[in-house]
Amino acid sequence: MISLKSPREIDIMRRANMIVAEVLQELKQTVAPGVTTLELDAVAEDLTLRRKAIPAFKGYSVAGRVFPRCLCVSINEEIVHGIPSNRALREGDIVGLDYGVIYDGFYGDSAVTVGVGKVSEEAKRLRELAAKYGTDPTAIVGRVQLSSQYLDLPQGARASETTARVDLAFRGNWLLRADVPFLRWSDPNRPGTTSAQGMSDLLALAGWRVYNTPEYAFFIAAISTFPTASEDSLGFGKYT
Repeated sequence: MISLKSPREIDIMRRANMIVAEVLQELKQTVAPGVTTLELDAVAEDLTLRRKAIPAFKGYSVAGRVFPRCLCVSINEEIVHGIPSNRALREGDIVGLDYGVIYDGFYGDSAVTVGVGKVSEEAKRLRELAAKYGTDPTAIVGRVQLSSQYLDLPQGARASETTARVDLAFRGNWLLRADVPFLRWSDPNRPGTTSAQGMSDLLALAGWRVYNTPEYAFFIAAISTFPTASEDSLGFGKYT
């Protein structure tokens, strides 16, 4: 459920995000060869506390693991949520800075990507493409995605599904998608075969975007499945 915010709460949220923007802007100016990611973390914390806010990430706990710093710093091939350390930045590095604060009970959170000194043409092009597609809410972009889900079924049965998804953008308003699922299930109460694992049916989608705004997009799509399951119990056994 989403609760509607009052004008006062919206003003607080705006201030929280302004603090994040101000801290990130200062960090962009601080990034330079030889500066350590721990030094960037200290700058972020000092700026935040001076603005009467609290670093949101520091002390955040998941499954008993606690994030020890204020700032997330990811360098080059690191994807996300890098922990600041004594690692020094080098000329040509590409650095992702992810930061959040809590101000008067509300969160602000944002991220920027910064080049350290002079970067290569390849790195510059990567940054430009990421900025273009990452800030364009109407863009259809290609991607490869791997996802998994686990299911606890009735009477002790269990299942898991891992899906490899490939999205291909085509001529601006077309999307081609292929899902390749891998299934694993076990059911101790099932007569005969009590478990199976392997590839399930391939799903293919072709969609056309017929209407688009920054907030909404409407697609018309055709979805088909192909009987590619490695065992009968893992698929429908027919085209749909």
